[in-house]
Amino acid sequence: MDTLLHALLTLKPAAADTLRAWWETAAEERARWPHTIERALVGGVLSDRLGFAFASGYAEALRALAPTHARGITALCATEEGGNHPKAIHTRLVPAGEGHYTLTGKKKWATVATEASALLVVASTGTDAGKNRLRVVRVAANAPGVVLVPSAAPFVPEIPHAEVELREVAIAEADVLPGDGYDDYLKPFRTVEDLHVHAALVGYLIGVARRHNLDKAIIEPLLALATTVHALAHANPKSPATHVALAGLIGLATRAVEAVEQAWGVPDEEHARWHRDRALLKVAGAARAARREKAWETLG
Repeated sequence: MDTLLHALLTLKPAAADTLRAWWETAAEERARWPHTIERALVGGVLSDRLGFAFASGYAEALRALAPTHARGITALCATEEGGNHPKAIHTRLVPAGEGHYTLTGKKKWATVATEASALLVVASTGTDAGKNRLRVVRVAANAPGVVLVPSAAPFVPEIPHAEVELREVAIAEADVLPGDGYDDYLKPFRTVEDLHVHAALVGYLIGVARRHNLDKAIIEPLLALATTVHALAHANPKSPATHVALAGLIGLATRAVEAVEQAWGVPDEEHARWHRDRALLKVAGAARAARREKAWETLG
């Protein structure tokens, strides 16, 4: 842990203006770290903008869930017209001979899809006892039958999005991930993503404080937060106790953001990007609040 903390206090951001350029420039340093949460933290401190830090956390969250299938820039494709609840998933994975399938459907919103080398697609294999059975499938982003239509959010322009259309895409057995698509991937993803994205945020804020010579009293709690998120990343992401602890971590990170903003006194290009993009931190706030309340109810 001391080696990681030393890196957070000494590494400088990778010089880049696009996600692909940042990914390639920061790749060697990020690869030095064995655990996904460490790579998320380091990715944050290697970023000079929130978008690159988010990309680091998002990528490592997917690697935590699917370590052999989420290499390089990978996009999770779950959300459809009706949302991402299991009942809303209509994309179909259909057998097409021994060891082969076809994948057909449309995804409404896929983060980093236009920069991704691979897509992790949540698809239905049909219903059983009234339950929509889901699997996750790895698809090359340039595979025949994959059509990407770029879309954009009003902030973080470095992070592209796309609608994804899948037209009878050929799938091999080896590209169907093991386990249940909902219980093993889609359900825990929000928790795993929140952990890794907030790790990257903490790393980014440490970098901001160092680059702008903020008071050491601001950096010290951020290092404590880095230690906390590192420990929490090893907890069970399905446990309500983990969800309660994560809610506390997010609350501490919110206060850390406020402290950095109050001390960040000289506007510059990075400061302008931060204020353009900080709305990203509020995305999925309602889902986080619901997860917290349900966790406390479960714990009694």
